[in-house]
Amino acid sequence: MKAMIFAAGLGTRLKPLTDTLPKALVPVCGKPLIEHVARKLQSAGVDEVVVNIHYFADKVEQWVESRDWISLSKENAGDGKMLFEISDEREFLLETGGAVLHARRFLEGCGRFLIHNVDILSNCDIPWFESQVKDDALATLLVSERKTTRFLLFDHDTLRLLGWMNTDSGDYHVVSPEIDPKACRALAFSGIHILSDKVPALMQEYVDEKSLPVDETKGVRFPIMSFYMWLASKFPVYGVVAENLEFIDVGKLDALKPAEEFVCRNS
Repeated sequence: MKAMIFAAGLGTRLKPLTDTLPKALVPVCGKPLIEHVARKLQSAGVDEVVVNIHYFADKVEQWVESRDWISLSKENAGDGKMLFEISDEREFLLETGGAVLHARRFLEGCGRFLIHNVDILSNCDIPWFESQVKDDALATLLVSERKTTRFLLFDHDTLRLLGWMNTDSGDYHVVSPEIDPKACRALAFSGIHILSDKVPALMQEYVDEKSLPVDETKGVRFPIMSFYMWLASKFPVYGVVAENLEFIDVGKLDALKPAEEFVCRNS
């Protein structure tokens, strides 16, 4: 299975570290976040990774080029080396949905691909997660019973995606008007998901249907969760519940210490 690492974000909540570093290179136990994620993917059998870059893009590229366990060409990949393909968003930060569409040329034809946020550390068993993907699923989202204020809503029996809600603001969205959000199963998203390689073409349909502004050279900007709501109104999108999921979003400075502790426990 191929994977895409979302690594283009500005990392504003990690300032002042990200005044001079991209979030992907913020160190945890002496290694950058992107290495922790890539090594986890590699140990799960992933040997090809797409990485999107924007903020301090040159520094991410320099890091990739300096790793002897990474190759930037298919000819030199293999024998323990991961193939990294760079999806360049220097000109325009495309958000998560736009990032996948922009990387379409790397992703189509691979069958399925996994998406992993660069700032997520977890004990997710990726081969197990992949084994839970249903044949008809266009997208499968790893979720858990974790405490949060932002939940995804699912059918209790099938775990088909039905919407989202924010318990702080009271806002919610459901994919069909007859769905009662209070009757749905509310679960927290992990930032780890598996998509069919048919998804980029459907993203283009979404962009066309919504008449989103497109720059022919820079791409189109939209969040993947908005796309998922549109997709789930038409096609199967499922959740998979990870029991006993340890999960750390290393998006804030106060998450760095728990992240270090997590890495120490799992190394």
